[in-house]
Amino acid sequence: MLGRLNHVAIAVPDLEAASATYRDDLGADVSAPQALPEHGVTVVFINLGNTKIELLEPLGEKSPIASFLVKNPDGGMHHVCYEVDDILAARDRVTAAGARVLGDGEPRTGAHGKPVLFLHPKDFTGTLVELEEV
Repeated sequence: MLGRLNHVAIAVPDLEAASATYRDDLGADVSAPQALPEHGVTVVFINLGNTKIELLEPLGEKSPIASFLVKNPDGGMHHVCYEVDDILAARDRVTAAGARVLGDGEPRTGAHGKPVLFLHPKDFTGTLVELEEV
């Protein structure tokens, strides 16, 4: 069911500063910021060739990233994203196995314009998992 690792997401308190660190100190290819109001975040992607790093900054007070940053003020790893061929089949498989899909269980459009779902971290060894259909 799982395909390749699409990205590792890191929540940051200052997207501009974090982007500059990756771009200037590490020489990384950093995308332009993209606001995703439906997810409550602004993101940039650091392209690594074999995968990406996603930097997330809260967008608005109700952002799910805001509460994460209250607990982790310096930022930190937020989730991992795996590719799947069929998001609905993947959802049905994990829920049949007893895992919980966050939200209403229906895919939403993610930062890459593709359907995504998030899986409860308590069902995946403490890690928030995003599935993205490719």
